[in-house]
Amino acid sequence: MRKRIAIDMDETICDTMARHLDWYNTEFQQSLTKADLYGTKIYHKVPEAHVARVRAYPDIRAFFTDIRPYDDAIEVIRELHESYEIVIATAAMEHPTSFAPKYEWLVKYLPFLSPMNFIFCGKKNLVQADYLIDDNSRHFDGFVGQGILFSAPHNMEEAAEVRLNNWQEVRAYFLR
Repeated sequence: MRKRIAIDMDETICDTMARHLDWYNTEFQQSLTKADLYGTKIYHKVPEAHVARVRAYPDIRAFFTDIRPYDDAIEVIRELHESYEIVIATAAMEHPTSFAPKYEWLVKYLPFLSPMNFIFCGKKNLVQADYLIDDNSRHFDGFVGQGILFSAPHNMEEAAEVRLNNWQEVRAYFLR
């Protein structure tokens, strides 16, 4: 039986932070960058008057349309799929209107995976997998497998048992 890898979508497979920054900077005529978000989330770097709007971006259908995958993400996931069972575990419960656009994105960019392997959840510790690759360490609480922190600006000051910085490192970790 093949081992199972659960992979988060946002800030792990695709660059949702770039979309957040693009939309925020355009709407509010700002110049916030990923470097500005080192060790924190965008919600903590924008004026209080903008927080609700920025938090609502993922509720807008177009937010997930053609969002850019990280370099090598699709290729590495395809390679992993040859040796592991791959499931995509995305926390969609916080933004229920994101279900359809996320599903469409996954079908478009990961056509080699069965949609039956897409899990839209809130608590990722309910996912039965040997590994969970995620940018948010809170999802490792109660997870029975190995949590692997995928580097993102907001988590760079967090300690992690296993941290991978990009998809080339994911490839090296799993396909040695």
